[in-house]
Amino acid sequence: MTDATPTHEQPRNPLHGLTLEAIVSELEAYFGWIELGQRIPIRCFTQDPSVSSSLKFLRKTPWARDKVEGLYLFMLREKRRNEGRQD
Repeated sequence: MTDATPTHEQPRNPLHGLTLEAIVSELEAYFGWIELGQRIPIRCFTQDPSVSSSLKFLRKTPWARDKVEGLYLFMLREKRRNEGRQD
């Protein structure tokens, strides 16, 4: 008999295992709140931004979370490209 439970391993998914808090914190550290608010113009990034207010909004708003995750993936690609230039 085989176990019918699916495995949830996603070794090639860069978002796997990351919390939303970690993603928002890293985006803020990389871009800063001003640029983050320009790239994704939502109030939690543009008016009195904080990680906690962002998390509250993003957890309730799937379309905004998708944009944040997309920007995070873009940031990872940009970091990799920049690292390649320094070698």
